[in-house]
Amino acid sequence: MKRPRWEVADVLCHFKSRFLQQHPQSTHVLRTFYVLERCRTALLGGHVEACDHCGTIRIAYNSCRNRHCPKCQASEREAWILAREGELLPVCYFHVVFALPAQLNVLAIHEPGRCYDLLFDSAWETLQAFARDPKHLGAQTGMTAVLHTWGQNLSLHPHVHCIVPGGGLTKSGRWQHAGRGSERFLFPVKAMSQVYRAIYLRKLRWHLQRGGLDLPNELLGKADQKAWLETLYRQKWVVYAKRPFGGPKQVIEYLGRYTHKVAISNHRLLEVSEAGVRFAYKDYRQGGTKKEMTLDGPEFLRRFALHILPPRFRRIRHFGILANSSKIRLLEACRKALGTPSTAPLPNRVERRRLARLKLLGDKLPEQCPCCKIGRMTPIGLLPPQRAPPQGMLPRFYSIEPAH
Repeated sequence: MKRPRWEVADVLCHFKSRFLQQHPQSTHVLRTFYVLERCRTALLGGHVEACDHCGTIRIAYNSCRNRHCPKCQASEREAWILAREGELLPVCYFHVVFALPAQLNVLAIHEPGRCYDLLFDSAWETLQAFARDPKHLGAQTGMTAVLHTWGQNLSLHPHVHCIVPGGGLTKSGRWQHAGRGSERFLFPVKAMSQVYRAIYLRKLRWHLQRGGLDLPNELLGKADQKAWLETLYRQKWVVYAKRPFGGPKQVIEYLGRYTHKVAISNHRLLEVSEAGVRFAYKDYRQGGTKKEMTLDGPEFLRRFALHILPPRFRRIRHFGILANSSKIRLLEACRKALGTPSTAPLPNRVERRRLARLKLLGDKLPEQCPCCKIGRMTPIGLLPPQRAPPQGMLPRFYSIEPAH
């Protein structure tokens, strides 16, 4: 893929000072901006390699590896997918999306961690309630959920994408396949929407009664909270179910697209100038029509900052038979019930990173010289981190292969 001309780091270099004057941010957001602005530049240091045949020198600057960085997700995504391949069962998988109404954006801004925790818990409790019901499944199922907080135009739109196996494990140790009608969705969507709304608002009301939420000034009074909750109860909540995947291969392709996404990729940026930031987006209200939007630089960064998750917040979570605490035992029981052989042991974390890096390189050998194709690149030294220039754009240099 062609290297993008503009990056989020360029937007930060141009407009960060103006943005912080208008919208002061927390230390966590400032730290995120700091590493995104310096990712794969001389400011983070790197290493130098030389060809032992033609003498070609190659510089590879270090990556920031921040989960909000558009340039650092490829290798992390491939390593994560390699870890998930051994957990797939030979059954159909469903894609279910749980979204929050726009009225809850005020909570997502002031209490993002608590708001998104309730979203994960409510989505799983809803699926679990339907799965345990003998009318629908009568078994224990699982779920892998990925949090996305953005829309195509960088607006705040919290929702979780859930991958759910088409069945579950009964108490007797049998695998119960999804019943009739599951060729389109696992459970009735309208009924799931109502149950999901009731569960989320019940949990939210409980936290409000305890006084454990930091609400904005307009919602501090009990009368304001009551009116706000009544509006949420009348609001139609959205649970969207797509057709099931064709097989495990399609599940892996889906996970590769969704798990390690960031709010906006560098390839969507069309122009960064004093006039603002112009970027491409899809308007799903008009059938995914491709459009362009121009935002003032500080406004672009304000929207981008909305999607910086709280420190140590887990945006990919596993539940039920896929939960980390018991998935080895439960997945083995599922394979036994399905009559499929056990999978080979998964490679460790270091090996997964190496395999992911080789997959990204494709047919290119990491040791082969990109110039003469004969010699091998040998490390000859390290580059220490440098100090930032006082003003102006940061020079951006890229390695021929992904930095590590």
